[in-house]
Amino acid sequence: MGRRVHNPNTNRNATTMIFKETNLQGAFVIEPEMLTDERGAFARIFCQKEFKNHGLNPNISQCSVSLNRKKFTLRGMHFQKGPHAEAKLVRCSRGFIYDVIVDLRPNSTTYMEWTSIEISLENKRMIYVPEGFAHGFQTLEDNTEVIYQMSQFYSPNNSSGFRWDDPSFNIEWPTEPIAISPKDQIFPDFTS
Repeated sequence: MGRRVHNPNTNRNATTMIFKETNLQGAFVIEPEMLTDERGAFARIFCQKEFKNHGLNPNISQCSVSLNRKKFTLRGMHFQKGPHAEAKLVRCSRGFIYDVIVDLRPNSTTYMEWTSIEISLENKRMIYVPEGFAHGFQTLEDNTEVIYQMSQFYSPNNSSGFRWDDPSFNIEWPTEPIAISPKDQIFPDFTS
């Protein structure tokens, strides 16, 4: 039977996440700090304590995955209203996305503003989307997989959205979508 050898230079608890606030109040790009050695790499991608320390909602009620077969598929712009508003942590486990968030909080200093971030398996970035934001993305590669962690359960009666090309926001997408759901195509323009 082999003997376990402890390496004092390897501390799995030493990993952390790097939080960078976007130009939208309360929204963060999160990057895992990768610890590498001869085996490969290890990183923390979620920690309640670190989220709380940055003033972010650490609750997770649901996790979902979306598989997108075609490059330039667009999903969005989605949000949940009222008491069911949800925070999201979004990351790309395969492929590459152009991710967009819009601040819909009337009392926010960044109300009606949007920002984008490219998220891929390679760059390992995540985006924290606070409650009161709309979210959507466009795939930049075939067979892209996106993972969401949400702070609220899905509430069909509170689910809402607006069109990806709503003139109220003038979101700059990489290209016209080649695939979009009928529901997303017929969302109305946003009204506050």
